[in-house]
Amino acid sequence: MLLLVGLGNPGAEYARNRHNIGFMAVEAIARRNGFGPWKKRFQGQTADGTVGGDKLLALEPLTYMNNSGQSVAAAMQFFKLKPENVVVIHDELDLPPGRVRVKKGGGHGGHNGLRSIDAHIGKEYWRVRLGIGHPGDKDLVSGYVLHDFSKTEQAWLDPLIDAVADAFPLMAQGQPENFMNKVAVATQPVKERAPKAPPPK
Repeated sequence: MLLLVGLGNPGAEYARNRHNIGFMAVEAIARRNGFGPWKKRFQGQTADGTVGGDKLLALEPLTYMNNSGQSVAAAMQFFKLKPENVVVIHDELDLPPGRVRVKKGGGHGGHNGLRSIDAHIGKEYWRVRLGIGHPGDKDLVSGYVLHDFSKTEQAWLDPLIDAVADAFPLMAQGQPENFMNKVAVATQPVKERAPKAPPPK
């Protein structure tokens, strides 16, 4: 069984924030795979389903970002899961908008959701990092992540969420490289074809 965690803040006022891209992705995966209804438990809300033939529990902590680890640890302990059975999807300032990277373990990079999860379950879980770009000044980060995606950002956000949902069976089956490649191919901009040279006279 896999525990799929999306990171974000609860409440309608945060729903379209850059910080909530993890919630957006997990909800898209649940919709794409016909998960059951969301239920409140483990200090969050969960939905059950299967992805690529593997049983999966989707979890959105409702503790607010800084205490996400409490919810993740509660679900892990209930199902007797190990950190390597946990996949966390979150926003990543250090990746360009629309890019995806997957890694197991590592630091939290200043992300308070990851910091909380590290403190509760250790670091050896999988992270799916969805790039949102950086505002350019660390003093602007808090306001940046807690603001909604702009209209122009929808041009890459919606295709990214769709691609992550479409490719996630590969991640569930332990193929992170193939998952990343499939998302990258699906989200790369279409290159205009160069006009054909006229035939020689």
